[in-house]
This record gives sequence, structure tokens and C-alpha cells, in this order.
Amino acid sequence: MTAPHVLDAMTAMDERTLSPGDSLMAAVADSDQPFVIRGLASDWALVRHAGVSDDAVLEYLGGFATDVPVLACMGERADQGRVFYNEDLSGMNFKEVETRMQAVLDKLAEIMGEAHPPTVYLGSTEVDYCLPGMAADNALDLAGVRATVRLWLSNRHRVAAHYDVLENIAITCAGRRRFILFPPEQLENLYVGPIEFTPAGQPVSMVDFENPDFERFPRFAEAIKHARVAEMEPGDGIYIPSMWWHHVEGLARLNILVNHWWVPVPMYFGAPMDALMHAILSIRDLPESQREAWRAFFDHYIFRPGPKTADHLPVDRRGMLDPLTENAARRIRMLLRNKLNK
Repeated sequence: MTAPHVLDAMTAMDERTLSPGDSLMAAVADSDQPFVIRGLASDWALVRHAGVSDDAVLEYLGGFATDVPVLACMGERADQGRVFYNEDLSGMNFKEVETRMQAVLDKLAEIMGEAHPPTVYLGSTEVDYCLPGMAADNALDLAGVRATVRLWLSNRHRVAAHYDVLENIAITCAGRRRFILFPPEQLENLYVGPIEFTPAGQPVSMVDFENPDFERFPRFAEAIKHARVAEMEPGDGIYIPSMWWHHVEGLARLNILVNHWWVPVPMYFGAPMDALMHAILSIRDLPESQREAWRAFFDHYIFRPGPKTADHLPVDRRGMLDPLTENAARRIRMLLRNKLNK
């Protein structure tokens, strides 16, 4: 797991408390920083079973398991729980297999007593799909926010630092988890891997937190100065704002996380990563003078819009310069499709 000298240089994550009647989503709305709420889900049935034993947790989950297919990652013992690329980046250090939930639970039970087990990691699987009915006794009040609720189930593991576009509230339900978070502006100090070839969909830091190579990754020392760290017990919750990098470790022989993802904007908005890839295609390799000209365009229309952007135009001629609506989004997508198909 993460080296002690790395952890010692990090700042403990802020902690919040909720009094009876306080709104969780109001606390989120008041902050653009991550924070931990201890015991946020202490009344969940899954958390109560975790207080009994690992076997009780596996039996409880098995009561909801159905025969639907799920994808699980199986790693070698030698990798000691690291879910990552292989040594030459030609592939991954794990195999993704289609299986069933009960088979995953049985495998975790089988290897639970081993000192150096292989990695079993089921990630980002919708709870209502893989464990229908479990949410009835394991739910947060998100005050009307429509969140995607997903399960993460594994033995000991560590997942490289990555970001999510979505807002996230995650609950440690069994075992122990360590979260190490970095603000978005630490991007260049995290030595991020390929954009289009990733372990699980998002680009990840190439730094091994267990044994960081500061000769190869010298700027990581600066990232550590800005890191926030928290260790989570069953029932603890964490808020991870959109675009914050997070390195996640499962520290126990059985670890369960349930997270809640949502977007704070309408669903007709586009995906920012699509814009980044299009900019790589069309702007990144232009001559420097042209890139600087386009930087001015992006500042004017995207990053610093205001009255100067379109107030001088007739209202009926502002087009996509007006605030985005569903119809406007549809028209922009049509324009993009026509241009990309040329």
C-alpha cells in the first residue's frame, strides 16, 4: 500500500458533521472541496453486517445476488492488489472476466484466509442491476438528486489516481479504504498515462504510490504537498468533487464501497473529454502563434464569457452564444456531425 513516507507528507482531509435534520446535499453545495462525514451511513444494513463479520457480509450480499452477468477483474498474486497496466503498457496486469455475482462472492470467501491472495475486483456495477432490492435498506437521502448508485467489491487492492467528471459521494460499507485526493490543477505533477488506453475508462497517474520513483517522476513531490488523505471505516462517507484526482486503496481482506454519481447540469450537455480530444485533433499541433490566437478565442467564448461576448448582437442572432438549451445542444451536435463527416 502507499508508502509511509508519502502518507506522512500529506494533509488530513477535512471532516464535517451533520446534525439531525441537516441536508447532505446542502453541505455538498456549500463546498468545492472534498470532505469526510464519519458514520454517514452507520444505519445501513450492509454496514451493520460488516460489524458482525466478513462472512455475514458475504451471506447478506448473496441474498440479493441474481444470475445476471457481471464483469470482474482478476489479478495475479505477484501484483499485490495493484490494478494497473502490465510492465510495457501493452496491456493490463489483470484479466477481465464475465462471471456472476455469487461466483465473485464465493471466490472472495475462498481466498480470504490467504496471506498473498490473487486480486478479485468488481468495480462500477449498478447496485440495482447486480443486487436488486439491496438499496431498500442501504440508501442516502440525496434530496431529489438523481444519482447512479454503483458497487465496488474486492479484497485488498489499489487503484491508480484518476478523476471522474461526475460528482461523487461514496460510502465505505465493509473493510477499510484509503482515499488520497489531489486538486485538478495537480494534473501535470501526476504524470498521467494514455487518454484512450486506460485500465477502466479514465486516464490514470503512472506513479506507483507504494514505491514512487522520484527520479522518473520528480514533480510528484510537488503533488504530494497538495494531497488530502483519509482512511474510511464502515459507514463513513466521502464527497469527491468533479475532476479531483483520487487514488483508492482497499486495506482489508474484504472491501465494499457504494458510490453515488451525478451531474449537476442537464443531461443534454456534451462531454468535456470530447472537446479535449477534438482540440488535440484540430489545435494542439498548430503553429504557436495560431494556438495563442485560439487560446484567446477559448477565453472569450468558453472560460471567461460575459456581456462582452454577445451583448452587441441582436437577441435573435446570438445562436449558440446564448445560454445552452436542449434545442441548442441538438443543433450544435448536428453541426458537429456534419463537420466531422466531411
